[in-house]
Amino acid sequence: MSTPEELEQRFTLLTAAARYDHLRLRDALAPPTDDPDDETEPDPDARPLSREEALELLALGEVIMRKASYGRQLTVRTARATGASWTQIGAALATSKQSAWETHSRWLGEQETATGTRLHSDGEGS
Repeated sequence: MSTPEELEQRFTLLTAAARYDHLRLRDALAPPTDDPDDETEPDPDARPLSREEALELLALGEVIMRKASYGRQLTVRTARATGASWTQIGAALATSKQSAWETHSRWLGEQETATGTRLHSDGEGS
């Protein structure tokens, strides 16, 4: 079975998204499997997912979310370094400045814990 941890090592964000899109499209196009009278030849690109592929699809969704979240926080850091306010960052993320700041601060704390290194954390500021 594919786990997010294993897939996270195998895929970049782009390759995970491409594989996810391929499996999701195939799943969406697959004919219903509960019609015993259906004798039409199935399209090989629209065959139902196997159990392993369905579980891979779920794990890939988690990988994409993790990788996108990590990239999002790196971009928040870049936005702050270039002078963006927390109000502007919150607006870009469709959230409040407080929520954007809290999410980023929590991410910094997680990174500090994981690496054992103190990261720069700017205040809530403008």
